[in-house]
Amino acid sequence: MAAKLEVRDLVQVFNKQEVLRGISFSVRDGEFLSILGPSGCGKTTILRVLMGLLAPSAGVILKDGQDITGLPASKRGMGIVFQNYALFQNMTVLGNVEYALRFNRELRGQARSRAESVISQVGLTEHIRKKPYKLSGGQQQRVAIARTLAMNPEIILFDEPMSALDAATRLLLRDELKEIQKKFRSTMIYITHDQEEAFSLSDRIMVMDCGIIHQIDAPENIIQNPANDFVRDFVIANLRRKIDSLAKYINAAETGLPGRGAGGKTP
Repeated sequence: MAAKLEVRDLVQVFNKQEVLRGISFSVRDGEFLSILGPSGCGKTTILRVLMGLLAPSAGVILKDGQDITGLPASKRGMGIVFQNYALFQNMTVLGNVEYALRFNRELRGQARSRAESVISQVGLTEHIRKKPYKLSGGQQQRVAIARTLAMNPEIILFDEPMSALDAATRLLLRDELKEIQKKFRSTMIYITHDQEEAFSLSDRIMVMDCGIIHQIDAPENIIQNPANDFVRDFVIANLRRKIDSLAKYINAAETGLPGRGAGGKTP
């Protein structure tokens, strides 16, 4: 399958320090790729370069085989969902989703109908006249996603969109995000430092640290064949710690269930 997006030898230098060091990867059409790594590893810098918000020091970005490295953000066919939602608090849900469409010559005439359709598809019709401050964090995030989808981008970039949400809302929104991807057949690139989040959402995961890619592969392959000690520790060991911690509490809860004796066994 041909690459929807291809990045070749991407370098980014800030104050004589290489933040990205010859990054190369590709994303298939309709794929969900997570870029996973600790804070400061360069993953958000990649997102800014892809979006056109930052010019790379070196390297090439291709979309559908065409060089888009020098194109402005508005010409790249990409949308972005930010961590802090970036919603207009004085506008309704409809107003927020419709806003950008009114500045697009091709979509301006269908702004209202298009916004209403996307709002319906992400399950927010009953909140369409509400302002963001009257919505939950998960609902506000869905408004941000709807606003991006309304522009019909070929690629959607996510900048740690769930980091400010509580655990229950994150779990719910993960399922909804995968459904949205299937419904809109979108290509998605998702920035996160959460191993569990990356493994639950992704077709492939790109593990980064210190401006380089340590491994890019399907989740099951990363678990079975970690590329090096960093991947083994940052990904597998951290996942195992979470599992062990949860298992401890689940076992304790089961031990205390009515009808169970010592050690959690039924007498």
